[in-house]
Amino acid sequence: MTMTMPTTASHPAPAAAVLRTETRLFLREPGSLFWILVFPSVLLVILGFVPAFKEADDGLAGRRVIDLYVPVSILLAMIMAGLQAMPPVLTSYRERGILRRMSTTPVRPAALLTAQITLHGAAALGSALLVLTVGRLRYDVPLPGHLTGYVLALLLAVAVVLAMGATICALSRTTKAATAAGSVAYLVMMFTAGVWVPVQAMPDTLRRIVEFTPFGAAAQALDQAASGHWPSWACLGVVAAWTALLGYAASRLFRWQ
Repeated sequence: MTMTMPTTASHPAPAAAVLRTETRLFLREPGSLFWILVFPSVLLVILGFVPAFKEADDGLAGRRVIDLYVPVSILLAMIMAGLQAMPPVLTSYRERGILRRMSTTPVRPAALLTAQITLHGAAALGSALLVLTVGRLRYDVPLPGHLTGYVLALLLAVAVVLAMGATICALSRTTKAATAAGSVAYLVMMFTAGVWVPVQAMPDTLRRIVEFTPFGAAAQALDQAASGHWPSWACLGVVAAWTALLGYAASRLFRWQ
């Protein structure tokens, strides 16, 4: 009697073990947890101490500056996760030969990459929920008026920042290089996301330019959905296009050793 053994090509058990291990390691990094999960909400609270930020502004269609900073704080958490936290971790694994050694075991290196993307994406989404809660309870910021559009814009923003982080990993040969590249990208993306000046308050010419960047478009899409409108297809399209471009670049350039 011949028995057919179940295939183990996908190795679900080892992949799950990698995810559990990486989760434990991730939770032991208080610095990353603070900057991704806590700092965006802390920033929102600090901005709330400015009296003018809690007053309606005719130039912002009757909204308050604090209302605009809820999606900005959410994008900040994503930028922290994808550009500051993830690239050095993955690059250090490759630099130390961990990915090369994994390729000779039933656990493929892709399992480690998937685990890191999952963890940092989940942390960014958890931070988004915390920011929305703080904004609502402390400053009475309305919840997103178009929830479906908001969730879609949120998921696209997470996808694009993780694709960008993976591209930085692919291009960086050392941990120091990944940290430096991530820091440069971090500062640029913070500006385009509206951390210093909300995109909606930028001069018209600058705003139109920023809207062609992944986080400028994501900021506009989140703001539109928060106001109760379906995000413009142009903004969603820009974020999706950047995700596809960066994801393709990362997949083509990434090396396990």
